Amino acid sequence: MLLPFTKMHGLGNDFVVLDGVSQTLPDLAPHARRLCDRRFGIGCDQLLVIAPPREATCDFRMLIYNADGSEVEMCGNGIRCFARYLVDRGLTTKEEIRVETGAGVIVPRLVGDRVRVDMGAPVLEGRKIPVDLDGMVMSHPLEVAGERIPFTCVSMGNPHAVTFVRDVAAVDLARLGPAAERHPFFPRRANIEFVQIDAPDEVTVRVWERGAGETLACGTGASAVCVAGVLEGRIEREVTVRLPGGDLALEWSERDDHVYMTGPTAEVFTGSIEV
Repeated sequence: MLLPFTKMHGLGNDFVVLDGVSQTLPDLAPHARRLCDRRFGIGCDQLLVIAPPREATCDFRMLIYNADGSEVEMCGNGIRCFARYLVDRGLTTKEEIRVETGAGVIVPRLVGDRVRVDMGAPVLEGRKIPVDLDGMVMSHPLEVAGERIPFTCVSMGNPHAVTFVRDVAAVDLARLGPAAERHPFFPRRANIEFVQIDAPDEVTVRVWERGAGETLACGTGASAVCVAGVLEGRIEREVTVRLPGGDLALEWSERDDHVYMTGPTAEVFTGSIEV
């Protein structure tokens, strides 16, 4: 079967988008790893699948496969690309789209050439994140690859562990990232964020994504950083998150407790591949 696809990215966090509404797709689980492979496939951090919704209140459903073939709940940069694809391909005329995800209903809204996403309220109860501890998990020390690292844990539909450092460029992410991701404290693994405070409204972040490794950007990770920074009294509720691929604007609203993320998207190329 020849499978049409579109390659997109949000700040260098790249995706292969497949339309499961206008065409019938095969079972993608056996193919996801190869499609994401940068040498033997198309190459991407994650595979995004557009599917019909199961919930009557939603417009579409988004399925997400990591580069290692695992399926995950949510991706912030991915849902911006997802929304842009839907509008550009004429699959919807709505500016605000209700998308069913593994993390619940997420609502992206097109604002000019950018996409603003209501990421929902953060989950701060340890067992619901999930981590192996009750209650809020702030600056909790873990032994990771011979180092003692304090993590504040947040779920933005997927689990995140955030730690603040003096110099993010000096972090040995290739060593610490995978060890932290698979620490027994995280029963479903975790996304790991190392954060440098540049100003009360500006941070620099490097991310080790669960199942994908170091990525150039992570929307749910940036959201988790905003929440963790406010909880620890380090940053303001509106903050620019600087990632290797570019900047995201984040706000943790006092009005409704929701996190709002705004950033760009880009289409790279289209093609087809045999599966």
